[in-house]
Amino acid sequence: MGLRGSVASVVLWTLWSAATPGAVVGDEHSHEYRSGEQVVVWANTVGPYHNRQETYAYFSLPFCAGGKDSIGHYHETLSEALQGVELEFSGLDVAFGEVVPPQKYCAIQLDEAKRRAFAYAVRNHYWYQMYVDDLPVWGIVGQLDQPEGDGDGDDGYIWTHKRFDIGYNGNRIVEVNLTAENKAKLATGADIPFTYEVNWKKSDIRFEDRFDKYLDPNFFQHRIHWFSIFNSFMMVIFLVGLVSMILMRTLRKDYARYSKDEDLDDLERDLGDEYGWKQVHGDVFRPVPHLAMFSSLIGTGFHLTTVTLTVIIFTIFGELYTERGSLLSTSIFIFAATSPVNGYFGGSLYARMGGRVWIKQMLLSAFLLPALVCGTAFFINFIAIYYHASRAIPIGTMIAVTCICIFVILPLTLVGTVLGRNLAGQPDFPCRINAVPRPIPEKKWFMEPGIIIMLGGILPFGSIFIEMYFIFTSFWAYKIYYVYGFMLLVFIILMIVTVCVTIVCTYFLLNAEDYRWQWTSFMAAASTSSYVYFYSIYYFIFKTKMYGLFQTTFYFGYMALFSIGLGLMCGTVGYFGTSLFVRKIYSTVKID
Repeated sequence: MGLRGSVASVVLWTLWSAATPGAVVGDEHSHEYRSGEQVVVWANTVGPYHNRQETYAYFSLPFCAGGKDSIGHYHETLSEALQGVELEFSGLDVAFGEVVPPQKYCAIQLDEAKRRAFAYAVRNHYWYQMYVDDLPVWGIVGQLDQPEGDGDGDDGYIWTHKRFDIGYNGNRIVEVNLTAENKAKLATGADIPFTYEVNWKKSDIRFEDRFDKYLDPNFFQHRIHWFSIFNSFMMVIFLVGLVSMILMRTLRKDYARYSKDEDLDDLERDLGDEYGWKQVHGDVFRPVPHLAMFSSLIGTGFHLTTVTLTVIIFTIFGELYTERGSLLSTSIFIFAATSPVNGYFGGSLYARMGGRVWIKQMLLSAFLLPALVCGTAFFINFIAIYYHASRAIPIGTMIAVTCICIFVILPLTLVGTVLGRNLAGQPDFPCRINAVPRPIPEKKWFMEPGIIIMLGGILPFGSIFIEMYFIFTSFWAYKIYYVYGFMLLVFIILMIVTVCVTIVCTYFLLNAEDYRWQWTSFMAAASTSSYVYFYSIYYFIFKTKMYGLFQTTFYFGYMALFSIGLGLMCGTVGYFGTSLFVRKIYSTVKID
């Protein structure tokens, strides 16, 4: 376990703490306790059950704290601040191994404002979260006297007793359960005491396995999940075989036809019926329109693909999902550290295609994705501030994110751009580029780039849509996603399917003598993200019970970011595979 830092500290400290997440105070560093040593019970957040992301500080409800001396706590990592973690000391006196019989720790008198606050929480099924030795526990605020009641009168109850059952193995805590008991009626002027008790028991659970109880293998390892992986794998085998067979047979015929044409004299060749992808050899490597944007998208796509693969592999071996905020912290660190990948691929592509304003392209590449993410997050932040939600990002976190972008991501992207321009920035196209663009002939409607783009994402989406359900459920419902081996396999399948589909689409486009393949291949592969976003709309309407402006904005805002990121990765991989294919076929055919 490593060091933790405040989000308002300097950037290097922020990155260090983000890369080495640990615990907060005292023995939570090592999770080892001596007999009678204090165990801190943190109160985190409270919020409606059906809106998981709409959370508020625990003491935003008129709960009272225990009499134990307060312990100061700061956001431990940048990711905790971004995720709305609001740890406050509960004031409960808990010592390792010491049983606490039921006893009162505080009391409140319900005035009208407090009664209304609790009644609103009960009516909307509010739950709260606490942490004991970094293990989360949940409890429900209260219940309605009548299930059909509105909860705004004297028909609601709140639970006033917390029973902690803590399991230990040696000198470490391996299990925590919280049970809410003893309901008290909500009535103006009522005196409500809050009580708690702590029970300790020996457990055979290993410390390394203590997080397993929060996982749901019956859900994630259901036979439908296995079947979807098998189905996607069979799709890959079929698609790769089909593409290889069709293209190899077709290309062999093309090569034979073009070789025959080489044996004809000039008059016979002029009278011949020449057609196909060879005819656009002088334009197929022409620089794309909006070159700076295109190369920036490609560089960002390579960067995101690298980050995604690295984080998945680290999570498989490091089980980052067991540590609060570790997954996001690691993602932020890896994204910043691998910024040269963005500059290298984007800068080299821009240079090879004759781009001259490379600083503009480098700035666009460095800030394209951070601007999208920060812009969306800050917009949602205004709504969170209006709701006084814990998701509201503090000003110190905004400054830290800005500093990371300016002082870490930008310089590393500059280094990558310089390396890319010097090591891989020279044009190396197998064909000369004509001075005057060749006119694009008319073709059938289904061969137009727009139609190809719309159809290109169907098969890639079909290979992942089952996995999308499990990922959405883990993020928007009360599930913890832990089957990252499945995710890695599905990600590889997605990339293979995307490349195969994009190559086929590009071949048909070039065979129709349309040389606008660069943007078409990128957008055809990236269109997978549009189908994912449409599926997210279906999921929101039919699979969730979310409501309210905050949760709706949060859902669709971050699902848009997720879809954009997926589109950048698919588009980049599709373009890269297609580029290798195009270079291969034009370098094989002899062209005068």
